[in-house]
Parts: sequence; C-alpha cells; structure tokens
Amino acid sequence: MSLEKTGKEAKASFLHSFSDTVNQAVEAVLFGTLVIMVLVTVAQVVFRFFFTALTWSEELSCFLLVFASLLGTTVAFKKGNHIAVTVILDKLKGTSKKLLQTLIALIGIAFFAIVGWYGVVLMKSEASQLTPALQISMSWIYLMYPLNGGIILLHMLDSLLAVWGGKA
Repeated sequence: MSLEKTGKEAKASFLHSFSDTVNQAVEAVLFGTLVIMVLVTVAQVVFRFFFTALTWSEELSCFLLVFASLLGTTVAFKKGNHIAVTVILDKLKGTSKKLLQTLIALIGIAFFAIVGWYGVVLMKSEASQLTPALQISMSWIYLMYPLNGGIILLHMLDSLLAVWGGKA
C-alpha cells in the first residue's frame, strides 16, 4: 500500500479536517453564545427588580437564542445527531445504500444552498433597517442564515465524500 495519498483522498482528507476545525470553532462560539445569553438574562432580571430595566437585553437574548439554535443545528449535522427517518436506509446495503445517502445529501445540499442564498438576499434587502433596541443593522442579524447554511453545506459535502470514500 502506498504511503502517499491520491489526489482524491487528499481532497477528502483536507475537507474532513477543515470540517472538523470549523465544527470545533462553532462549538466554542456556541458555548460563548450560551454563556453570554445566560449573563444577559440574569442581568435583565437583576436590573428589572433592583434598578431601571435594561431596554436592550430582551432583544439581545432573543437574537442570541436564535443564533445558538442555528449553531447547534450545524453541530448536529456534523455529528449526525439531527432528526432522520432511517427505516429504509437501514435495510439497504452496498451501492443502493450509498445511492440513497447521496440522494438525501443532494437534497439537503440544495435546501441549505437556498437557505444561504436567501439569507444573503435578506441581508441586502434589510441592511438599512435597524433593530429597535440595539440599533444595529438587520444585516448583522440575518448574517446567521448564510453562515449557518454554509457551515452545514461544508459538513454535508464532507459526509457525502465519506459515503463514497468508504468511511460512512
């Protein structure tokens, strides 16, 4: 067996390593997002009872919750922990199983490409609108959709290459 990787294996290996690195970064950002969300929510309660209510905290908490949910989705896709109906897939073997996995991946890739595309469209169309309390451009808020779509596309391409590379 040759010690050098073929071009195809090297690309798959690079994509897998890149997918793993992105997932590690996303997990760290997800943890930080959850910590910030908890701190902001606690501050919101403390300020509401003892001081003047924070006008921006509820809005920030809401945006952080959506962002954390979307980041969690990318981690679930990477680890294969997303909801799936596998009754047919589990009964298949060999090439027919790979073909069905490929079809499922291609449908997912198409869906998340659309999510990413329309996230960019939303970013552009809502760029002049500001959030009510934080007064930041809505394009920053809508950035989470193309970001989420892109990360999931990366993970799905990695899993698709793994299916045909014999690792799935």
